[in-house]
Amino acid sequence: MPKVCIVEDDENIRDIVIYALRSAGFEASGFETGADFLAAFNAEAPALVLLDIMLPGEDGLSILKSLRQAAKTKTLPVIMLTAKNSEYDKIKGLDMGADDYIAKPFGVMELISRVNAVLRRSGAEQPEKAGWLETGGLSLDNARREVRVNGDEVNLTFKEYELLYYLVLNQGLALSRDKIMEAVWGYDFGGESRTVDMHIKTLRQKLGAAGELIRTVRSVGYKLEG
Repeated sequence: MPKVCIVEDDENIRDIVIYALRSAGFEASGFETGADFLAAFNAEAPALVLLDIMLPGEDGLSILKSLRQAAKTKTLPVIMLTAKNSEYDKIKGLDMGADDYIAKPFGVMELISRVNAVLRRSGAEQPEKAGWLETGGLSLDNARREVRVNGDEVNLTFKEYELLYYLVLNQGLALSRDKIMEAVWGYDFGGESRTVDMHIKTLRQKLGAAGELIRTVRSVGYKLEG
């Protein structure tokens, strides 16, 4: 099982990414600072690092530079994470040796896809196919993007599946419409929160009895019941 480390000072982002990675078949660890990561790194090297640029203390670009200068980590796959979206920051990170670059906020599906792509290019070990995620008669196989309700397959659109997968990953947590939009549609989505409501409505209809698992949280958004 390949190990992925995320160095990110935002605890909410760090926890969501760790959960998503583990659900996708990875071993995952999170660190708030570069110092914490480097101390743990000496004990066991990961297969890939997700590295935020804006960190307390030593920033991500400085950490990347150190990794690329050391013989042991010269070829370690690194994906940069940052809220900055200027062309300059992107080019700077890539020129310093980053393997990929993702601007926050990002969708967890996109993140997992990028991680797998970088690992394939580097020839690193791939994760075993994750098993079914199951709750209340609802089952998801993310490797096949397959959804079943009480054993019967349900056909969803690409975004409907991503929305459901995000809700399942965050089961029991109340998620705001803005947070859902950022995670599922990504930073460049220019729609309104009404889009989330429309997709939730359609998703509930398609899931039938399992659609009742998706609860409306008044004045907040939605959550998938545990």
